[in-house]
Amino acid sequence: MKPAVVLALAAAVPGCAPSAPPARASELPACVVAAVTDGDTLRCQDGRRVRLIGIDAPEREQGEWFAPSRDRLRALAPAGATIRLEADVTPRDRYGRTLAWAWRRDILLNERMVREGWAVLYTVAPDVRYADRVRAAQAAARAAGAGLWASGGFDCLPADFRRGRCR
Repeated sequence: MKPAVVLALAAAVPGCAPSAPPARASELPACVVAAVTDGDTLRCQDGRRVRLIGIDAPEREQGEWFAPSRDRLRALAPAGATIRLEADVTPRDRYGRTLAWAWRRDILLNERMVREGWAVLYTVAPDVRYADRVRAAQAAARAAGAGLWASGGFDCLPADFRRGRCR
């Protein structure tokens, strides 16, 4: 039997028709942005809270450093925008937020926030798929004095602030 005939027969028999290739195992349902909480967290219209993997942004209690970081993520992922979420290894953090690498068009938002100096590298193994990219982005941002690096915004890193090591 010729290949075209086999394909036609398979399509005619329920359950035998060729299917579209499956989505990549790491791809999560798309997120239509409802709101940006801070420079590393957003909420989707379906109610999911998403924590961007590999980065850390200033906490609200860090005063003047918080708003510019949050506002930059709002500009990159405005309300109503659709972003593609990519999982790594750990599906959720201890607060129930979805952990993801977030893409808008061809921009890895996690990396862009660090490259522009609005967040810093924050890796937690085993979720390190793009850690090298983010590490390189941080080196470039720091060297250029980009974003909060220019004004001392990372003199007290967010993780150190949360642990009470600096104020």
